[in-house]
Amino acid sequence: MTGAAFVPTDRLNADSRASALSHMSSTELDILVIGGGIVGSGATLDAATRGLKVGLVEAQDFASGTSSKSSKLVHGGIRYLEQFDFRLVEEALTERGLLLKHLAPHLVKPIRFLYPTTHPVWERAYIGAGMMLYDGLSYVGGSNPGVPHHKHLSKRQIEMAAPSIKKDALVGGMYYYDGRVDDAKYVVNLVRTASHYGALVANRTKVESFLREGDRIVGVVARDLETGKTLDIRARQVINSTGVWTGETQEMVGESAGRLKVRASKGVHILVEKNKFKSTMGLLLRTEKSVLFVIPWGRFWIIGTTDTDWHLDLAHPVATAADIDYILGHINAVIEEPITHDDIVGVYAGLRPLLASKDADTTKLSREHVVSQAEPGLLLIAGGKWTTYRIMAKDVVDAAVANLPEVIAESITKSVPLLGAAEYKARWNQREQLAQEWSLTLEQVEHLLNRYGSMAAEVAEIAGSSPVLAAYLPGSRDYLAAEAVYAVRCEGALHVDDVLARRTRMSFEARDAGAAAATVVAKLMAAELGWDAARTEAELRSYLGVVEAEHAAHKQSDDESAVAIWHAISDGIRVGE
Repeated sequence: MTGAAFVPTDRLNADSRASALSHMSSTELDILVIGGGIVGSGATLDAATRGLKVGLVEAQDFASGTSSKSSKLVHGGIRYLEQFDFRLVEEALTERGLLLKHLAPHLVKPIRFLYPTTHPVWERAYIGAGMMLYDGLSYVGGSNPGVPHHKHLSKRQIEMAAPSIKKDALVGGMYYYDGRVDDAKYVVNLVRTASHYGALVANRTKVESFLREGDRIVGVVARDLETGKTLDIRARQVINSTGVWTGETQEMVGESAGRLKVRASKGVHILVEKNKFKSTMGLLLRTEKSVLFVIPWGRFWIIGTTDTDWHLDLAHPVATAADIDYILGHINAVIEEPITHDDIVGVYAGLRPLLASKDADTTKLSREHVVSQAEPGLLLIAGGKWTTYRIMAKDVVDAAVANLPEVIAESITKSVPLLGAAEYKARWNQREQLAQEWSLTLEQVEHLLNRYGSMAAEVAEIAGSSPVLAAYLPGSRDYLAAEAVYAVRCEGALHVDDVLARRTRMSFEARDAGAAAATVVAKLMAAELGWDAARTEAELRSYLGVVEAEHAAHKQSDDESAVAIWHAISDGIRVGE
């Protein structure tokens, strides 16, 4: 490596990004990972903790695709039991236990789901047997499930625990446990952890072509979207982990059709306030296509999802009126007081990268993952599910190091907690003392601990520096202005959208999608990043334009019309792409 040695840091910001890009372009990496979603970020941490020189580039923002728009569940996939995919379920349940107990207890939380039954004998026996198997698989290999076992409930018990459910919608049921996570926050924490162990990471850096020596891929030509400059990044192995964009990468290297095909499936979720569904637990409903979840999410419920083929703009999937009506129709069929369009606080749409087959129904496509050697020096990974990201990351790095001549250490990420996890439980026990020490309310301290773990003190310090920063962002009763500043200083946020859509979740948690907060966030970011008035105005106009475009798309009846109006409103004003 030429020039000054790279100093690992867990603080991602404009300066660390510039340093990472400089070092990536001045040395040969062992591994370059393309794609800063959950799997790419996981692979970067895996490689870094094996002692490899690894770089990560992401064309947009970390987790800007599928990994910020999931159902927010960490789960084994109870419905896969009916498909006899026991290995996938067991693997996911093992990972669920690791995440809950060891790797990220500050970010992954246990939640309880009600499964209502409509037949008194056979269905209770059938579903009960499945849940018993689900619980049993969580212990395979001596793992700790991290959650209690399932329990059968009478109709009367359900009426008391979930009074919103229609009395004639069930005859009984049972509850079981899985996990919940802020998916985007997790990915950012994962990237920071990788950087802490020496990885070179940069968002807003787009791969435009591949470098070759003979028939071998030896790196990429990338463009820094913040400056417009191009740079060559050389690596002994390149890992492509771009999810629904896998096909585009294969085309870039001239990959013949049929080697590894990924189909995009659109999943839409809506958000409603807690009082719109009175229950002490979430809900799992069977639908004619798949399942529908009602997921506890702070002051809200997340309700979804849909599962439909998507062949349009991969970067900007949008929800339609038909998607929203589908969700409302299914939830309203089982609750006493219907949820209306006016009750919806927010909507988001994401794409699942599913391994393609001849089956026309995306709900039947495999959630398994595949590692493929696209060309010498280039590996692809696709498929899988959020919960098993660590296994996917391990598998693709294993494949990469198998192509290196020296002996490389085995994966150790099973025992590498994310930043903020190690001291989280102790800090949680001290939260009342911390509230006094930080001059914050107990509720605010709990919020920070559950987002930053033991790093919450860093955010509290920023909040304590100014009454403005200790205040909530407009339109929120959760996020402090200090969190926007912290996002820029430590979490790699470069644009207003990064803060409001991923570092916080105001883009779907606020009725105005964060429009009121955008002005405050833009001013705070301008002070941190040195924006002038014109740049600040452009950032604000860009975010507000996307909000307007999303709202317009939600009124359209089909995907084509929704995408067309989205682009008609937002094209030409977006920054950071």
